[in-house]
Amino acid sequence: MLHGREPGEKRLVYAFEEGNKDMRGLLGGKGANLAEMTLIGLPVPPGFTISTEACREYLSNGKKFPEGLENALEEYLRGLEEKTNRVFGNRKHPLLVSVRSGAPVSMPGMMDTVLNLGLNSDTVEGLAEETADPRFAWDCYRRFVQMFGNVVLGIDHEKFEAILDRKKAASKAASDQELKAEELKSLVAEYLEFIKQETGKDFPQDPKEQILLAVRAVFDSWNNHRAIVYRKIHRIPDDLGTAVNVQVMVFGNMGEDSGTGVLFTRNPSTGEPGIYGEYLPNAQGEDVVAGIRTPIPISAMKETLPHCYEELVRISGLLENHYRDMQDIEFTIEKSKVYVLQTRTGKRSARAAVKIAVDMAKEGLIGKEEAILRVEPEQIVNLLHKGVDPDARLKAIAVGLPASPGAATGKAVFTADTAEVLGQRGEKVILVRPETTPDDMHGIVYAQGILTSRGGMTCHAAIVARGMGKPCVVGCDALKIDVDARRFSVDDRDGAGVLTFKEGDVISIDGLSGRVFAGEVPMVSPELTGEFQTLLEWCDETKSLGVRANADTPQDAALARSLGATGIGLCRTEHMFMAPERLDAVQEMILASDEAERRRALSVLLPMQRGDFEGILEAMDGLPVTIRLLDPPLHEFLPRVEDLMAEIDELRAVASSDENAKERIRKNEDLLRKATSLSEANPMLGFRGCRLGIVYPEIYEMQARAIFEATVALIKRGKTPRPEVMIPLVSIPKELEVLRERVSAVADKVMEETGVSFEYTIGTMIEVPRAALMADEVADFAEFFSFGTNDLTQTTFGFSRDDAEAKFLHHYIHNKIIRDNPFSTLDTDGVGKLIRTAVKLGRKAKPWLKIGICGEHGGDPASIAFCHEAGLDYVSCSPYRVPVARLAAAQAAIKARKDVTDMERAAASN
Repeated sequence: MLHGREPGEKRLVYAFEEGNKDMRGLLGGKGANLAEMTLIGLPVPPGFTISTEACREYLSNGKKFPEGLENALEEYLRGLEEKTNRVFGNRKHPLLVSVRSGAPVSMPGMMDTVLNLGLNSDTVEGLAEETADPRFAWDCYRRFVQMFGNVVLGIDHEKFEAILDRKKAASKAASDQELKAEELKSLVAEYLEFIKQETGKDFPQDPKEQILLAVRAVFDSWNNHRAIVYRKIHRIPDDLGTAVNVQVMVFGNMGEDSGTGVLFTRNPSTGEPGIYGEYLPNAQGEDVVAGIRTPIPISAMKETLPHCYEELVRISGLLENHYRDMQDIEFTIEKSKVYVLQTRTGKRSARAAVKIAVDMAKEGLIGKEEAILRVEPEQIVNLLHKGVDPDARLKAIAVGLPASPGAATGKAVFTADTAEVLGQRGEKVILVRPETTPDDMHGIVYAQGILTSRGGMTCHAAIVARGMGKPCVVGCDALKIDVDARRFSVDDRDGAGVLTFKEGDVISIDGLSGRVFAGEVPMVSPELTGEFQTLLEWCDETKSLGVRANADTPQDAALARSLGATGIGLCRTEHMFMAPERLDAVQEMILASDEAERRRALSVLLPMQRGDFEGILEAMDGLPVTIRLLDPPLHEFLPRVEDLMAEIDELRAVASSDENAKERIRKNEDLLRKATSLSEANPMLGFRGCRLGIVYPEIYEMQARAIFEATVALIKRGKTPRPEVMIPLVSIPKELEVLRERVSAVADKVMEETGVSFEYTIGTMIEVPRAALMADEVADFAEFFSFGTNDLTQTTFGFSRDDAEAKFLHHYIHNKIIRDNPFSTLDTDGVGKLIRTAVKLGRKAKPWLKIGICGEHGGDPASIAFCHEAGLDYVSCSPYRVPVARLAAAQAAIKARKDVTDMERAAASN
């Protein structure tokens, strides 16, 4: 026998001294770290690890133990007996063990643990005799029976707690610690009888049967509901499996010189140095986790157990230096001796992550590049927005799509007018609508946040909110909104009926998670520390991708610049048209019966657009600003047909006595005719983008003139504007050729009229597959490409984003038909192939062609890594995601260099 296996048999079990920290995939995080701590000489109780490979084989083979596992288990248990001079199942010197899960990726609390395994009605007596402490022995046994009954036998934990509470009440004991030995013995008898009633079987008394059942339960816990949900949230693969760690028990419940606790080597909330944590005297580990008793700060141990405190400080420093990261350490003290039961990289807040990374780099523990890699890009989002307190226990009334991060509390209001009126008074409001339109902008400005029952991640509310940095939850279809009655209702998620909220009722929204809450919730404010600025400076030194912002107003542009944007990658001119004071002029332009009427309406818009562009170009003085000419179909600037028809009917009812109503009917009928004529079966692929500019050249000519006149005005004021004119939705090279000539002609004319020369570039948005496939020909007429990945994803997949996200994408992801939502994370296989093709063809035709991405993917870390790999020059995202993109771009550069180095080493070794 070789460690419990025949020659040639697969190895399934490893003693702690046979592993190390690099065997995480095989031994799980806990097992690998227990092995590592054993190797470096820390006080770790002996034990062994059953590998993740054994778990995977068990789960894939109909929940049958792999061949040889039971033999190996017996062999390694004999090894523990030799190390401890104890015998498994022996009354005189019983060997007791813990059985714990340990996945390759940390999943705290998601899987199962059993303590004190090996106790039975005989060995408990032996433990009582050996320790001369019957109370301790029976306390251990009742804990074991309760945990085993819950974890292994599947009996509700609360049922055991109810029996315990009755026992405490009968004994007049305020806590578990006040129960005497005989009372605990009686409690165990009640537990054993209860288990027989629940399962129809006696509690297993054979320790070997106990451990086989416990190992099976830990393997099974890989697929318990909470573990599955946790993996889904954190994108952990389902096929990793969990290891099982079997470890000799040490006892924190042997008196006041014993205890158990958890400590962090730095404060996990703030990142401040120094050990931070809690412990419970005279307790076992589950007391801390279950919250049965209130722990005390670990600093109190300085007074009660000073030697143990000093030892924990020593161990903490050793482990942090060894792992070069903040550690989360579980420990037990038995009779004044410290034992370490686990160490792992500590979970930390966004603020702490940044501070710890920067501090450790300054301390010389890690390098700058490693510090950059230590911070998750999405953590940066939490630093920039007020958020719901992560420590608060809250119940959501509904969940929608998290369209714009941040959190907000306010009175529910149902019209933009009400939001404006109350907002002007200084009252905080949440605008609740089925969906928002351009007509709601004045209310959105005054709202703390936006909540809609319809819409997807690119709906009006979502885009506007992200641009303004306002929290927003959209597509929350659980809400039944009655705008006329000014209320919404939602089914109680616990099945307690229907909850109704009237105008003025306070609600809260969390734009980071999509949750909606009744009433006010506790929030935490963003704090941008010096370490945050330092980290981003290191990122800028490291990255090669530029980071621009999507911004439509001078305020957004200034915000983006303050957050480190090096230009504007997308300025959407249609959002300027949507302002309420401009809609009349826009609608007149749309209703015009000929070019002359259209030009008259456009002349009204010209000074407004010129002012818009002057403000944005000035805010980004010296930096490039990509301005996209009008893109959406014209009907989007008109009221909905259904709304017009309803208003006409209402006006007709009073027209006989109201002359003003007759005039409004006439105007609405004109709008209705135009809206009907402009309606399209598929607006996304219809009369929009460059097609508008081809058919109505005066629209793009007005916008080009506004851009160039704004440029001249700034040059005259000593500024350095850098406009870039972007033509949207090109699919035919000739479209870009024609429109380029027209825009250039306007530029020449403005230079001639003003006597001021200026530089500008013209490019296009690549957002349909044909443009990508013909990028070499398109490049003949462009100085730059910018990928509009939202539309490119829609046209590549043949998906309508709002419909797909509402109807079937979640089903596709759940059933693993696709891995991620392609509108959140770039589809590198399909859309990515088109991007690579366009980059290759475009630069073949024009090597100096500047190429970027301006869809929402520009702020997604995984998509940014692809952009780096594909050779793009920059990404562009919403202002509040600029720091996220700076960090993600730096991480992409570091990982790419590491990949090249690894390949070179591999080639050299061959």
